[in-house]
Amino acid sequence: TRFPFSYRFTSGQTMAGEKRAPRLHVDGAILGYKRGLRNQHNSVSLIKIKGCDSKEDVDFYLGKKVAFITKAADGAFRVNWGKVCRHHGGNGVVRCRFRRDLPPQSIGGRVRVMLYPSRV
Repeated sequence: TRFPFSYRFTSGQTMAGEKRAPRLHVDGAILGYKRGLRNQHNSVSLIKIKGCDSKEDVDFYLGKKVAFITKAADGAFRVNWGKVCRHHGGNGVVRCRFRRDLPPQSIGGRVRVMLYPSRV
C-alpha cells in the first residue's frame, strides 16, 4: 500500500529507509505588486511567506533568494531569481525584487524562498 501524496515523513526518511536531502526552501505566495492608490510599481513584488507572521519573523528572511519557477513549452523549467528586500507592513509580508519583473499571470502563484544565503 502506498501513502497518499500529501503524507510527509517527519524523520527525514523515505519509504525505503534511505536518507532524504533536507528541504532548503519555504513556500510563499505572490500577492501582487507594491502599489499606492494610483500608482503600481511592477519592479517590487509582495510575497507572503508561509509561517512568517510578524515583522520580527521577517528579519530572518532578509537577503534570502526567491525562485519563481515556470515550465516552458519544451518541458524545461525556467527560474526567475529574486531577493527579499524588506518587510511590507507588520504581518510577515515581504517585498522582493526579481531579475525580471514577475508577469501579472503570476499573481496568486507560488514561489520558493530559499534558506540561503545565511546571515548567521
